[in-house]
Amino acid sequence: MTPASTAPVANNLDAFFMPFTANRQFKKNPRLLARAKGVHYWTPEGRRIIDGTAGLWCVNAGHGREEIKAAIARQLDEMDYAPSFQMGHPKSFELAARHAALLPGDLNHAFYCNSGSEAVDSALKIALAWQRARGQGTRTRLIGRERGYHGVGFGGISVGGMVNNRKQWGVMLPGVDHLPHTHNPARNAFSRGLPQHGAELADELERLVALHDASTIAAVIVEPCAGSTGFLPPPQGYLQRLREICDRHGILLIFDEVITGFGRLGTAFAADFFGVIPDLMTVAKGISNATVPMGGVFVRKHVYDGLMSGPENVIELFHGYTYSAHPLACAAASAVLDIYRDEGLFERARELSSYWEDGLHSLKDAPGVTDIRNLGLAGGIDLDGRKGAPGARGYDTFVKAFELGLMVRQSTDTIAMSPPLVIERGQIDEIIDIARKAIAQAA
Repeated sequence: MTPASTAPVANNLDAFFMPFTANRQFKKNPRLLARAKGVHYWTPEGRRIIDGTAGLWCVNAGHGREEIKAAIARQLDEMDYAPSFQMGHPKSFELAARHAALLPGDLNHAFYCNSGSEAVDSALKIALAWQRARGQGTRTRLIGRERGYHGVGFGGISVGGMVNNRKQWGVMLPGVDHLPHTHNPARNAFSRGLPQHGAELADELERLVALHDASTIAAVIVEPCAGSTGFLPPPQGYLQRLREICDRHGILLIFDEVITGFGRLGTAFAADFFGVIPDLMTVAKGISNATVPMGGVFVRKHVYDGLMSGPENVIELFHGYTYSAHPLACAAASAVLDIYRDEGLFERARELSSYWEDGLHSLKDAPGVTDIRNLGLAGGIDLDGRKGAPGARGYDTFVKAFELGLMVRQSTDTIAMSPPLVIERGQIDEIIDIARKAIAQAA
C-alpha cells in the first residue's frame, strides 16, 4: 500500500514550484497539456492546441516521433547509463563524429552537457581555459549583449542582458560587459528578413576594447538571432563585422545557437546561414528534439588543440557533468539527425520561410501591432503596451491564443512564434488566423 505521505493527490497544483511562471496567477487558471503528436498538443479535456512554438523552440521534428522513441528504448535495453569521466561509451563518439561532419569549417569537436544553460557556462569556461593555456591568463573579461538570453547559470545570466533575469541575483560574475542590442524599430520596423540598418553596432566592441584593452577580454557571446527577448534577427553585415573585430584582437567569438541550431533558419546552423564561423557554438533544444535533455558546445580545432597541452595524463579541462553524453540522450540525438537528413527538414524550413514570412507580415494591420520581424521559421510581433501595465497586453494575447487553440511565446508585450519544421502550409494559415484573432481580442 502506498504511504499516505507519498500518495498522489488529484488536482493538487500547489506542490510544483513552476519555473519562469507567475505561479499564483497560473494556478488560478491553469493551462495544462496532456499529450502531443505532430504539430499539436491536447489538453486534459481533449481540446487541440496547435504548437506555434515547437514546445520551447525545441521540438523541431514534431512531437511523438516513433523513430526517436524506438532508439531510446533500444538504448535503455542495452545500457541505461555510463559515466563520461575517464570512461566512455560508443554512441557518444559516434554522435560527436556525426555532429562534426554536419558543422561548418573546423568546428569539429563536441563537448556534451544537458541543457542550453549548461552549454553556455561550459563554453565560457572553455574560452577562459583556452586563453590561459596559450599564455593569455589576463584575458578573463566576458562580453555579452543587451537583451541577450544565455540560460540561467550564473555565467549565462551575467553575460545575458534581459533585466528580469538579472535583477534578483545581485552582483553576479565580475568582469562582464555588454554590447548594445540591435533592435531599432524606428529604422527597421516590419523588416522582412535581416534588418537593413545597424551593422555599425558591432563597432561598440572596439569601444569596449579601448576601455578595457584587448589583453583583458577572453570572449564575446551573442545569439545570432536573439530569441527569448522576442526574436531579433541581426542587421545585415553585423555578425561578419563582429567576427572581424574579434579576429583583430584575439577574442574568441561564441555563438549561442540553442534556438537557431538544427534547422530553425533553413540551414543546419545560423553559422551556415550567415557564413560566419564562431570559435565556440552552444546548442541544445533541437539537438534531441527535446525528448531527452541534452546540450553541447561545438569547438573549433585550434581551441581544442590549444587545450591539449601538458603531460598526457593530466586532465585538460576540469569541467563536466554526471550526465554528459548520457547514453539515452546520445541515442535520441542520433535518431534526430537521421530524421533531419531523411526528411530534408532543414531544406523544408528554407522552402517554407517565405510563406511563413508572408503570413506573419499579413498581421501588420492587426490592432496595436507596432513591429514584425522574421527569419527562417521564426518571428516576433511587438504589440502596443497598455499605459502603466507593461506586459499585460502581451500576456492577455498569449492567454487568448491558447483559448483559441494556439500556443505562442510571450515576452513582455512581444509575441514570438517558431513552429516545428514539419509544419504544413495550411497549418501556418491556421496559426496566423488564430494569432490575428487573439491580438484583436486582447486589444
